[in-house]
Amino acid sequence: MNRALDLADPALHESLTRRVEAVRALLRTIAADFAPAAFACSLGAEDMVLTDLIVRDHLPIEIFSLDTGRLPAETYELIDTLHKYYGLKLRLFYPHHELVERYTRENGINAFYDSIELRQRCCFVRKVEPLQRALAGRKAWITGLRASQAATRAGLPLRSFDADHGDGGLEKFNPLAEWSENEVWAYLKLNKVPYNALHDRFFPSIGCAPCTRAITPGEDIRAGRWWWENPEAKECGLHVKRP
Repeated sequence: MNRALDLADPALHESLTRRVEAVRALLRTIAADFAPAAFACSLGAEDMVLTDLIVRDHLPIEIFSLDTGRLPAETYELIDTLHKYYGLKLRLFYPHHELVERYTRENGINAFYDSIELRQRCCFVRKVEPLQRALAGRKAWITGLRASQAATRAGLPLRSFDADHGDGGLEKFNPLAEWSENEVWAYLKLNKVPYNALHDRFFPSIGCAPCTRAITPGEDIRAGRWWWENPEAKECGLHVKRP
């Protein structure tokens, strides 16, 4: 988490109040006008904000996550905590075992370190293909993306049409697109929302265990994801438009 956060800052409270009201209104609109809608929860800090808001307001938005089979132990612990804390039975989507077996048989268990192409193929098998199944039949999907998270996410819109998922496309919403890191953490701390323990160990962005490391002070918050690659390539394919 951001250790410089001042929870008593009036300006932060004011901005957070406005942000929360706007997101709650947007989520209610999505639930009413784009049913069935789903929230793709990656179990990061931002996703816990949205999880808390959806659950608190009892919105008919399904919350699901992608279990790649290589998540950190702390992420599985958070999934269990969500069940105990909210009574939330998070729906999990898994990779097809045949695709995983073929990938590892042909390339090796850790082939994603060898090239961007092999890393992206691993992400496709473990994330992109399961996401396609998770979004089938949906009219909208919600993410916890923020514009300031990475160079690849600059200019992130609040809403867009995603032609690559669903049955012929669907609406995609990024309710936290304009939120700051401080606003995310202020919401979590002020509302006592559970979050991944790795965040307190300098892991601001958490994915698969072998593809995520802690960062040092001053590094970009996405520097710990696929740290062996250039920043311009650091996306798994879930949020990249197909050519």
